[in-house]
Amino acid sequence: MNILLVYPKMPYSFWSMDHLMKMYGKRYSYPPLGLLTVAAMLPTEWDKKLIDLNIGDELTDSDLDDADYVMVSAMNVQEPSCREIFARCARTSTKVIAGGPLFSHEFTRFTTVDHFVLNEAELTLPRFLDDLEKGCAKRVYGTPEMANVHTTPIPLWELADLKKYAYAVVQYSRGCPYMCDFCDVTALFGRKPRTKTAEQMIAELEAYGDIDQFGMVVFADDHLAGNKKVLKSELLPALIKWRQRKKLAVTFATQITINLADDPELMDLMLKAGFQNLFIGIETPDDEGLEACKKSQNLKRDMIENVKLLHRSGFVITAGFIVGFDTDKESIFQRQADFIQESGIVIAGVSVLKAPPGTELYTRMKQEGRLIEEFNFHESETNIIPIMDPDVLRDGYNRLLKTIYSPENIYQRTQNFLNEYKKDSLCNPVKITDIKLSVLARYTAIIIRIVYYLGIKGKHRGQFWRLIGWALKNQPGLVDAALGFGVWIYDLGKIYENHTALGHYDSHVAKIQPRNTIESAPKEALEEAMN
Repeated sequence: MNILLVYPKMPYSFWSMDHLMKMYGKRYSYPPLGLLTVAAMLPTEWDKKLIDLNIGDELTDSDLDDADYVMVSAMNVQEPSCREIFARCARTSTKVIAGGPLFSHEFTRFTTVDHFVLNEAELTLPRFLDDLEKGCAKRVYGTPEMANVHTTPIPLWELADLKKYAYAVVQYSRGCPYMCDFCDVTALFGRKPRTKTAEQMIAELEAYGDIDQFGMVVFADDHLAGNKKVLKSELLPALIKWRQRKKLAVTFATQITINLADDPELMDLMLKAGFQNLFIGIETPDDEGLEACKKSQNLKRDMIENVKLLHRSGFVITAGFIVGFDTDKESIFQRQADFIQESGIVIAGVSVLKAPPGTELYTRMKQEGRLIEEFNFHESETNIIPIMDPDVLRDGYNRLLKTIYSPENIYQRTQNFLNEYKKDSLCNPVKITDIKLSVLARYTAIIIRIVYYLGIKGKHRGQFWRLIGWALKNQPGLVDAALGFGVWIYDLGKIYENHTALGHYDSHVAKIQPRNTIESAPKEALEEAMN
């Protein structure tokens, strides 16, 4: 059996980091974790080939002709690329197997797909493979149950050309205990966090070979501390010992909630284990909005001070923000900009509120007749008819992006961050004499690109050199951090240039049609998936 695993193209957006990859000399951020995990569950005797459309791989007719099946795993934002892949497969009569969040709740919209393996593959894929072998494979396989992640295999990294990726990626846990109404994590993975063992995680990391070949290891968890007790007692101590034994230079990144700032013990353990870059969903500085969307963990706290505390402790915070809540007033756009600037969050992504299928918000918007049909999950788009005047929301969103991504504001936020950041708090830093020559060569090449693209060729080179000069004078121990932020400054600057060249993002906020609602999968189709 010849299986062609195809990972769809991610659209250009804030999170695609296209310009950042140019600075790193890489093609894409990290390999397709989910698809390669599924590959490891397939029979060992099957021939498998990976095509990742994000690293320049070409999907040829010859590839499709040779394949018995094309397997696709996708997130919601990858739908346009998926439809192109499915159309190609239809023209060559190649059978398609699809899974992933994109199809979990609305698989009936994809009429040319032969088989759907939905929900968690540890449970549904074996049923499909067994029926396929017997010659009676059904179209849809699904389950309401949650998998035991202790059974999850190590992904088949050998199928990927790892040299083309900037980061490594692993997953420790699934599920989240919180109830944010716009988030589909609990719909997909439940509210009870399930964790792999420390031994599993070390084995996954070891399977990459030389982990220092990557600039960072991303723990692709929706909330790393969902099971805080196990995290503190098992994973973090194991990672600390592993780092010390391996003398690693690479650091870790993950997603976590703002209340990490309330737990000094957890902060200390994470830093010692190597966690440095953290994504936090701030969403909004407006308490009324936080309460309405059930983001309880962000309430009753000074979030700016929390962020600064995390910076002072040694973490680098990336954050997500949302506009378009029903409770938002016209002042929210300036309040968001002020929060981002004052907090020193250099890397800030802003989205218009959207309601993913399966969420509480989606159900409510459907009941109220406020869902929009045409929608592809880009951060500038929404499938919600807003309470705020659409023109006000569109203009305010565009003005907010123009403000926070302007070069002068990016550099000012970087200075604010460097004034707070305490690099010495990071995990037992490895001595420079212990760092591999290949790692030193990679970072040297990145610095050269930063200096060339920002300091020599860049339109805003004056501000770049002022930042470096300021760091030399005020924070000489953080000049490397200032240079390191150069790659993000370059990426955000390019987003700003594209934004101002267009005048606005191509946002569906400006194209709202009242009462143009959509229907989810028919009840009988969902019931069939659960059988």
